[in-house]
Amino acid sequence: MRGADIPLLGVCTQSIGAELLAIINIDLLKRLCEAPGIAGREDTIRPIVVDALRSLVDEISVDILGNVIGVKRGNGGPKVMIAAHMDEIGFFVSHIDEQGFIRLHPVGGFDPRVLVAQRVFVHGFKGETFRGAIALAAKPIHLLDPSEIKPPKLEELFVDIGLMGDDVRANVEVGDMVSLDRTLEEVGRTVISKSLDDRVSIFTMIEALRAMGDSSAEIYVVATTQEEVGLRGAKTAAFAIDPDISIALDITLAMDIPGSQPQQAVTRLGKGVGLKIMDSSHISHPKLLKHFREIADQHTIPYQLELLPRGGTDAGSMQLIRSGTPAITLSIPTRYVHTVNEMAVVDDIDATIQLLARYLETAGSQSYSYSID
Repeated sequence: MRGADIPLLGVCTQSIGAELLAIINIDLLKRLCEAPGIAGREDTIRPIVVDALRSLVDEISVDILGNVIGVKRGNGGPKVMIAAHMDEIGFFVSHIDEQGFIRLHPVGGFDPRVLVAQRVFVHGFKGETFRGAIALAAKPIHLLDPSEIKPPKLEELFVDIGLMGDDVRANVEVGDMVSLDRTLEEVGRTVISKSLDDRVSIFTMIEALRAMGDSSAEIYVVATTQEEVGLRGAKTAAFAIDPDISIALDITLAMDIPGSQPQQAVTRLGKGVGLKIMDSSHISHPKLLKHFREIADQHTIPYQLELLPRGGTDAGSMQLIRSGTPAITLSIPTRYVHTVNEMAVVDDIDATIQLLARYLETAGSQSYSYSID
């Protein structure tokens, strides 16, 4: 690269960053994504969500599973429940050997191939956090015969926090949380981070409340727990709320990358909010889906229809609560899901915010009931 090109790159990066900041609140998204909080251990992310919601709702509470529930009172309209999960994938400490090396039990679905040589935080039971490195219990590549090189298995991974065995055991015990160590960064027109799944949807839920106008609906915004291990927080929250309409916010696969065929893309970055038709957990209510499409068309909000072959969202629990509820998922297309480099386009995030805000303004204007002719 020519020396004269270096300042030009700096100016370009700064310009793009300023433009993204004008579209969304990067600072809030960064705080949400970087906070540690695996399923069942959402204590650090919870106060950030409470603080962001406090001025936007009439009531706020936390239930026994740790769900944050905000209520924006309406005026005779339907009860609308919006759910986005706070928990991220991570680990529990499962064993500490004599030398102080830590073994891991997964909390959520990981591909071991993306974990080798990653950095993590080990959150000790005394309140101190230790940075560590994930390594593979195997000979280094220099000593391996080509026939010995195989894909890693999760049980072969361990964490080294740089302390001797006695010092590790004095500060860390079985059941302590291990979270991934990575910051949110702006990359081109995207943001890239750990735990966009599903902190970007928490962000979307908060910003939609800020962006919406008047509504007759009674709106329940729920930052749910333990989604990554079975949609658990949404189930109990929905049972208590008994909503008339249920909306899950989550990320979805954007397989618009090398190695995928066009028919396998699911969604594509930059093409707008994903309107889910179905996934492994639920089939979106067709009348509710149609209503969202009409609103998107009316307000020229870009969207794409999504069929996810595997995976689920909180809508799967909400749809089946009590006597059932019309449910849908709004999806934010994301590359490299369940890695530390989850990537989403800022314009797609904004499209999701705008569509949800416009829907909430008109919630109750259509019926989703079936009738006997």
